[in-house]
Amino acid sequence: MDPGEAARHAAAIHGTDFSKIPEFKDITAASITEHVHAINSNCPDERTKFIFKSLTTHLHNFVRETSLTTEEWMAALDFLKATGQKCTDLRHEFILLSDTLGASSLVTAINNPKPPGCTEGTVLGPFFEEDAHDFQFGESIASEGRGHYMYVEGSILNTKGEPIPGAIIDTWESDGQGKYDNQYENRTGPDCRGRLVSDASGKYAYRAVVPVPYGIPDDGPVAQLLGRLGRHIYRPGHLHVQINAPGYETLITALYFEGDPYLTSDAVFGVRNSLVVKTELINDPNIARSRGFPDPLKPHVLLKQDFVLPTVEEVKALKESSTS
Repeated sequence: MDPGEAARHAAAIHGTDFSKIPEFKDITAASITEHVHAINSNCPDERTKFIFKSLTTHLHNFVRETSLTTEEWMAALDFLKATGQKCTDLRHEFILLSDTLGASSLVTAINNPKPPGCTEGTVLGPFFEEDAHDFQFGESIASEGRGHYMYVEGSILNTKGEPIPGAIIDTWESDGQGKYDNQYENRTGPDCRGRLVSDASGKYAYRAVVPVPYGIPDDGPVAQLLGRLGRHIYRPGHLHVQINAPGYETLITALYFEGDPYLTSDAVFGVRNSLVVKTELINDPNIARSRGFPDPLKPHVLLKQDFVLPTVEEVKALKESSTS
């Protein structure tokens, strides 16, 4: 069997239909982009085909504009390999990469338009977990000794200022050492994270600890990349919140604290001016006792914050008006 016949035989076994594949032989730096577009043109999903056409165009133009060397391209591929190798069930290094390049923040902004007066969204971050315990009104999501006391309270409202009862609130934070529970090797369960439900009047309250600035994991390729770019790895202290309620758009956001030195240089571009909050220091033992703190003689920080959610219909109308 000659090579040509052997190749045709192998193609027949593979089931390749050459009638659907555009022919090309002369691959050059000038022609390769159109060749890739042509061979991808059989994609049955129009959205996927559009995305990969744009991706290919931008990627090829990037290579041309930068005159990328073989060594630089291999370094990039090795970086991506190392990023994947750093991922575990509890750590997603690619999310961290997306965050530090501003891509996560951009995707969030584009996909979450809000009517005026609604709480802004921001990045989810890589430390969200599904295993949070359920808590009752006023209970603590943090075990004793995890940081300085903080009390968080407010209401879940719609755009008319009406309460939203029964809203599911997932909340998580770093402890006083700047670490999330899933960063500890000896983690036995969730801590500094919890799930609660707004009451009949839309109110919520829980005890937590004051989150502090922390660095993203410094033992991986993303932190090394930031070092090469002359950037720091730190995030301002923040409290994550995700709110779900039937008929309303899910809110993924975080609250940042006035006076934090990293507010203007967040490593993952998550800060929004509207999400920077003021707190109050409470030194009254009677108030601390009424809020359930184990040691009422210790001062605690009071954080008051209402969250305003748009309905699914309001967001749909906003998206349609922006594309018309």
